[in-house]
Amino acid sequence: MKNLIVILVMTFSVLSCKDEPKQSEKMNHKNHITTSEKEEAPKKKVLSPHKSAMAMIGDAHIHIDYSSPGVRDRIIFGGLVGYNNVWQAGAHMATWIETDKDLVISGKVLPKGKYGFFTIPSKSDWTIMINKNWDQHGKDDYDEKEDVIRFNVTPEISEDIQEHLEYKITETGEDSGVISMSWEKVKIEFPFAIN
Repeated sequence: MKNLIVILVMTFSVLSCKDEPKQSEKMNHKNHITTSEKEEAPKKKVLSPHKSAMAMIGDAHIHIDYSSPGVRDRIIFGGLVGYNNVWQAGAHMATWIETDKDLVISGKVLPKGKYGFFTIPSKSDWTIMINKNWDQHGKDDYDEKEDVIRFNVTPEISEDIQEHLEYKITETGEDSGVISMSWEKVKIEFPFAIN
């Protein structure tokens, strides 16, 4: 009988020792946290954040949507953005403008809708193009034939640096306003009226 008890105790000890690593393995596995779970990788700073400018002018809602690149110690106009070349007036996707009322810009009617906004910068006058194709990457699919309005503006040059590209829509009267774009040392603007 004594022998039987000793054998049972030994068998029980051996079996429980075999299970122990498995249990602790399970516990370790349950509590194991991978690096990605434990600490998220630091988020990369967005170099050209998505921005928008919106305003109610009279009863018109005007919205400009763009990516806002930074100067970051670069020469922008005549450097990063070449003179006499089409530019999507922002980074990544083309900048777009949307209006829920017809606008008059430079003596021409821009029907209500959503449009791509492009420019051709130069040392003197800039060409502004408002184009039917608003949903395009950069200027890849830009087609001059799809311009709804095309006109020239003279840029203002400043000694102060505007670090990030910025659009503004400013009310100048009950049914009129100005759209402006500033970046680096350059500012362009043009008036519009609600039709």
